[in-house]
Formats: sequence, C-alpha cells, structure tokens
Amino acid sequence: MIILGLDPSLAATGWGVIRSSGSQLSYVASGTIKPPARGEMPARLSALFAAVSNVIAAQRPQAAACEEVFSNKNPQSTLKLGQARGAVLAAVGAAGLACAEYAPRLVKKALVGGGAAEKRQVHAMVERLLPGAAPGTLDASDALAVAICHANIAASQRLVMHA
Repeated sequence: MIILGLDPSLAATGWGVIRSSGSQLSYVASGTIKPPARGEMPARLSALFAAVSNVIAAQRPQAAACEEVFSNKNPQSTLKLGQARGAVLAAVGAAGLACAEYAPRLVKKALVGGGAAEKRQVHAMVERLLPGAAPGTLDASDALAVAICHANIAASQRLVMHA
C-alpha cells in the first residue's frame, strides 16, 4: 500500500510517501509545500490545496494520514493552522482518499517512544526506519512519521481483525 503522510501548516506543509508491504516499509518521496507567505488567505489556502492535489496526482497514494491540530498559546496561530489543515484535507477528499488523523504526541510516541520527542529525534528515527529517505526538512520528516505511524496502526488493526 502506498501511504501519503501530511504535516499541515500555512508556512510549510510537509508531505511524505511510503510503501507498506506487510511489516516492511520503504521510502518513496517527500517534500515541503510553501504557499505564498503574503496575500489574501483564500489565495494562500487555494495554493496549498493545489499543491497537495498535485502531490496526490503525481504519487497516486492509496491511503492518507494527517497530523491533527494541536493548541497553541496564540489562538490566531491555531486558527491559521486549522485553515491550512482544512485545505489539505479538502485536497485529500477531492482525490477520493480516506484520511486517518493522528495527534502529534501519538505520532512521536509511535516513532520515538515518547510523546514529547523533539523534531530532530523524529527526523533521526525516520531516517533509521526508512533507509535511503531524504526528507530534506523537518516538516517532510514529520509527514513521513505520520505515514509510518499510519502504516503500523493499520497493520495492527489488520492483525486484530484476522485473529
């Protein structure tokens, strides 16, 4: 199964694609989408929607997973993150993909063993779990981490269903 992981942000949305075959995971591609930093919010969100749609068309994932919104101290930042996440989820939905959603702490715990792991720890574990991975940015490695988390949870659910 080809899985697209997404780490939404209005500044830099990370995306990562992995292949999951049984318990084997392999790196396919990753990148970072940087919508225009200035301009009206509808245009910025539209650019994010279009870029995620292009990634989906190019990579042809069979499943998607997205990081959930976390609360910031600044309510405006949380609102903007939610809007970016909405644009990302709309692109996934427009492509006809289901999208699992995971809390950031769960993703970190699934990869590193602790929910308060630093981004650099997540990045290092992604590189260890996906030999040859070249995430480039912490946003891209976070997206790959979301995809890995989804692959592992989906595999566990399949085992339980067949038991």
